[in-house]
Amino acid sequence: MCGIFGYYNFKISRNRKDILDFLFTGLKRLEYRGYDSAGIAIDGSPPVAAAGHGPGPQENGHALDPASPRSKRRKTDPVTLDTDTASITCKPLIIKANGKISALVELAYSELSETEQSLETVFDSHAGIAHTRWATHGPPSTRNAHPHVSDASHEFVVVCNGILTNFKALKDFLTKQGEVFTSDTDTEVIPKLCKYVYHQLTMPVSFTELVMEVMKQLEGAYALLFKSSRFPGELVACKRGSPLLLGIRDAPDEALGSRRLGHISDSLHRPAGDAFEAFLASDASAVVEHTKRVIVLEDDDVVHLCAGRYGIFNAGHQDRGSAVPRELQTLEMEVSNIMKGGYEHYMQKEIHEQPESVLQTMRGRVRFQTADKAVDPYTERRIVLGGLSEHLSTIRRGRRIMFVGCGTSYHAAMACRQAVEELTEVPVTLEVASDLMDRHGPIFRDDMCVFMSQSGETADTLQALSYAKKQGALCIGVTNTVGSEIARSTHCGVHLNAGCEIGVASTKAYTSTIIVILMMALALSEDSIRKRPLRDRIINQLSQLPDKIRTVLKLDNDMEKLALQLKDESSLLIFGRGVNYATALEAALKVKEVSVMHSEGILAGEIKHGPLALVDENMPILVIATKDRMYSKMHSVIQQLRARNARLIVVCNQGDADIAALVSPRCTLIEVPPAEDCLQPIVNIVPLQLLSYHLTVLRGFNVDQPRNLAKSVTVTEQHGP
Repeated sequence: MCGIFGYYNFKISRNRKDILDFLFTGLKRLEYRGYDSAGIAIDGSPPVAAAGHGPGPQENGHALDPASPRSKRRKTDPVTLDTDTASITCKPLIIKANGKISALVELAYSELSETEQSLETVFDSHAGIAHTRWATHGPPSTRNAHPHVSDASHEFVVVCNGILTNFKALKDFLTKQGEVFTSDTDTEVIPKLCKYVYHQLTMPVSFTELVMEVMKQLEGAYALLFKSSRFPGELVACKRGSPLLLGIRDAPDEALGSRRLGHISDSLHRPAGDAFEAFLASDASAVVEHTKRVIVLEDDDVVHLCAGRYGIFNAGHQDRGSAVPRELQTLEMEVSNIMKGGYEHYMQKEIHEQPESVLQTMRGRVRFQTADKAVDPYTERRIVLGGLSEHLSTIRRGRRIMFVGCGTSYHAAMACRQAVEELTEVPVTLEVASDLMDRHGPIFRDDMCVFMSQSGETADTLQALSYAKKQGALCIGVTNTVGSEIARSTHCGVHLNAGCEIGVASTKAYTSTIIVILMMALALSEDSIRKRPLRDRIINQLSQLPDKIRTVLKLDNDMEKLALQLKDESSLLIFGRGVNYATALEAALKVKEVSVMHSEGILAGEIKHGPLALVDENMPILVIATKDRMYSKMHSVIQQLRARNARLIVVCNQGDADIAALVSPRCTLIEVPPAEDCLQPIVNIVPLQLLSYHLTVLRGFNVDQPRNLAKSVTVTEQHGP
């Protein structure tokens, strides 16, 4: 998914190098999202009043006739710094590079030097925008990189995260109006549409009103940043379906009123605000080192930054001209959360953070027995989930519990399905979000639908959520991102509290999602005396889980050695059954998405129905055979594979003599601590995460930015920016 970042300052002097540092740092914080090109837009030189100091107003780089109707309209246009005099506008500088951000940095300083744009030029007011592009429409190239412009004079400049589903119709229309397109992307229609709409209007408009007019014509999911030579020193942002937040530097509560615009018309004539800085980004990781005070924007919100003030309007409201209230939130993450902290890669760091992340997920929610005090189950609740407390009785009465997710989130629900059914005695169904929408599967009013997403912004899951709400179902969110679309749109839910996850391949969010779903099942079964022994056993083992994960992490060197043996293979089969079928699927997903090796998770009960045809002495096969309810059946699977001289790798419990006696000397054993059946998948997946990590490094691929993948998949069509 593309990354966007904007920086705005007013009455806080920043030279050009300072502004570049803000933009480049913002982009680097978004590198984890995956990208193939990057670009920025900044001012060339500060606007200078024209009265006695320079040329008059310009039209596409040419001086206007002062007596012309358009020149007269410019005098009351927001682009004019003084309504009694004209002004000149500076042409925004656009710098774009294919490849990594480091290439953009090098190119930017080189181009600025060649064009004699001083890095020491000071701007008391400035609006800069930046972008990292993940190519899905048009190949990676400089001409397809953002920002995109309206014309050679850069009258309007736009960066976009998302897609326009109607861009072909818009492009055909604009082409007939004489516009010439220079890229393959859908985004280029936006600045050209801005220019067309602007020049069609007969009355003065603010930048915000212009953007709202343009939004009327756009279909799809997107977040946009706008900069224009017609509105110097102003920055406008809007969103619909893609994440976007506004960060405010040093804005105490008592100052908010003086910074906010009450009505769009206020932006035409208003006194200047106080010294002010603001940041716009598609992810909090790009903002947190500058400020922790943020506003998470909602769909159809339009932000206007101008003259030290900000206004938030909503294009979907009946009264689009009046500002809408939005809550100012405080980020809990720290800059250290988004740094590697001594590890080579984010994925490696996040795998090793899992003892703490699962503990953080349980902290304050699970009451464990201590040596000096036992919990009385008759008087104390052992599981406390504040986000669900008012809805537990409704969920218990539901027809069924439906888990909806994609990829890793779906696998987490699969790992818990058996435990949820056993504890709640409510039927459980699993749905891949995209398939649910393809089928428009039936959802009823008494269904309890749980929507899972690490980012909380996954497009397929959001579409399924909207569909379920229309059917009248109770919608429950499970996400790792506070303020995300799923967190805001569901009726209730639980946050993972796993901490910021930067690596594209989800690791700690997977294990924490399993913990959250199990806690939900435990909370739902609290009124069952018959289930109390099972509940207490699971809760007591939850307290031991962090230490068991720490034990598994000690296998890191062993997994690196195993990866060295497998790095030149073309395929890996992984067999699992029962709760560990989910482990097989998740492990195979990790191997294929980061190491770019074909890997397939196979239900071991289906081994005779096709998979045996792939087995020979060269094919590496990993079997998950820990001591759960499927243990004896996995013995049979191993025997069938051995009979065909398979090259075996077996995940088993520590000290399992039966497995050791069953396998051949050439078999590799991965020994993990035993756990309750429903918790064993958490323990089992960790060494396989390590294996996928080391395979990726040894095969020479980028661990944190897998090929063709992005962190938060908000694109549902083939086309993209």
